[in-house]
Amino acid sequence: MKKTVVFGFLGTKLDAITGLGANPKRWQKWRPTVGLCQQPGMPVHRLELLHDPRANRLAERIVADIAEVSPATEVRRFELALADPWDFEEVYMHLHDFVSRYAFDVENEDYLVHITTGTHVAQICWFLLTEAHYFPGRLIQTMPRRGGKNEEEETHGASAGFVEIIDLDLSRYNQIAARFRHEQADTVSRLKSGIATRNEAFNAMIERIERVAGRSRAPILLTGPTGAGKSFLARRIFELKQERQKLKGRFVEVNCATLRGESAMSALFGHVKGAFTGAQSERAGLLRSAHGGVLLLDEIGELGTDEQAMLLKAIEDKRFPPFGSDSEVESDFQLIAGTNRDLRERIRKGRFRADLYARIDLWTFRLPALAERPEDIEPNLDYELARYARNYGMQVRFNVEARRRYLDFACSREAFWPGNFRELTSSVTRLATLATDGRITEADVAEEIGRLRAAWGEPREPGLPGIAEAVLGEEVAGKVDLFDRVQLELVLRICRKSKNLSDAGRILFAHSRQRKKQANDADRLRKYLLRFGLNWETIQKARKAFPGEYH
Repeated sequence: MKKTVVFGFLGTKLDAITGLGANPKRWQKWRPTVGLCQQPGMPVHRLELLHDPRANRLAERIVADIAEVSPATEVRRFELALADPWDFEEVYMHLHDFVSRYAFDVENEDYLVHITTGTHVAQICWFLLTEAHYFPGRLIQTMPRRGGKNEEEETHGASAGFVEIIDLDLSRYNQIAARFRHEQADTVSRLKSGIATRNEAFNAMIERIERVAGRSRAPILLTGPTGAGKSFLARRIFELKQERQKLKGRFVEVNCATLRGESAMSALFGHVKGAFTGAQSERAGLLRSAHGGVLLLDEIGELGTDEQAMLLKAIEDKRFPPFGSDSEVESDFQLIAGTNRDLRERIRKGRFRADLYARIDLWTFRLPALAERPEDIEPNLDYELARYARNYGMQVRFNVEARRRYLDFACSREAFWPGNFRELTSSVTRLATLATDGRITEADVAEEIGRLRAAWGEPREPGLPGIAEAVLGEEVAGKVDLFDRVQLELVLRICRKSKNLSDAGRILFAHSRQRKKQANDADRLRKYLLRFGLNWETIQKARKAFPGEYH
């Protein structure tokens, strides 16, 4: 049979016997540490009693009293030299060190952690260490009895009180766990608010970002096409960290594509008076403005190499010299970088520093394009209508058929949304603005679909098949992955407008052909088309069969 071992932190008030008169009868007062060892049917074989050196005299009295009421209980004392028993960090570290050094024997002993005594800080630290499984045991709570004596109290004494064992793994605590999960889900929901999703992969990514944002201040790199929601998500990360009191500074955002030359150095790192022509006063710069907060460098791939070198120093040292100064200033910020570029490709071309990329690549998350998440168009449609109502004070709704027609188009292969969520926002805003009496009709939707088709450069009569269907046939085209389909349709459009394979190849391989001694564009394009069982003749036949598509 296993022995029962209890860990307790000695409390100086509840365990003391003061307040009972000049000749106190100490057994008439409930004292949690002593009462713990008086429980019928629950013998305590060993009590590990932790206490501050200032409580030595009380500890000696407790040991003597336990020996009197429970001679079989072995009491071992451990002194913890606490400068401030109300300091969370100090108490937690002392208890953590004690637990780390303790030789647990789970095969032969059951462990309980007594949470009634000690300061509130000590009790909370006990709970945290147990809940995190540093203690391989359960919590035990002692309580005084209320009301009159029962038979058990007459036998064992009212001062024994009673105990309750709290097993954090028991199903009775599922409600607590469920509430925690609900709060965590609510946090994730706030994080992705405005980029609503039904996409499982995207949901999983948002949950991972939530964990990273809550636990780390390392740089975060958000990649993906323009309009996919990178800056929006970065602001949500800032708001989440602010809610959790992880930072006190501001959210500072800059699009690096707008920064050039001396103005780039000045905007980012600040400058001193007289640093360059026109610098009539000192400027703090964006990095210093972000001290204690979040700095979003959107389109970081557009930064010049000099600015990249300075940024690397600022990230690693949290110090940098303003432009034109020999002395350094300090700024400690969380960096979130965004890009729609392939930074590895820019490194190969010498346009981006490999050491900076290595520094910001610890946490990289790719936000997919809207066309890759057609299931997310409907929830974002509802979000955009709600946002319009908040911004303009007018509730706008779709007619049933109008909504169905818009979603059918928006989720189809024909709609490739090159502007992603930004373009969807614009589309819904146009519909809501032009709606009569707050209702979006089929006529409104038809006009908007025509506008989108024209903007995308592919006007098409309703009912005609897409270019991939026209060439491959609907059944075969339906089996092509979206990733390959987007590229294939672009290639087919170029072929449609070209005189021959060579002409099309020169357009499609305009950059890479310059690095080859013999470009041979036609052969490269012919091999690509063969992957889909296509050739130039097949494409020309489709032109005649589907004049609407090839107009």
